[in-house]
Amino acid sequence: MYVIKVKGVAKIPDYVQLRDEKFTLLAYFRLDRPEKALEKAGYGERADYIMDKIKELPFGQILKLEL
Repeated sequence: MYVIKVKGVAKIPDYVQLRDEKFTLLAYFRLDRPEKALEKAGYGERADYIMDKIKELPFGQILKLEL
């Protein structure tokens, strides 16, 4: 899975994209509200681990996560 952290501008908030190996979008959610999106994508039990990695990730970079 790939994680992309996108910086928002003005009234647009910061977002996170989760993508699979073929770069298909798995989840797209606001950085401050990840719970529902991670649960819906099937990563609810790994939400804490994923969010810890996202907090460390600089905006605009892609991180490959092995889950």
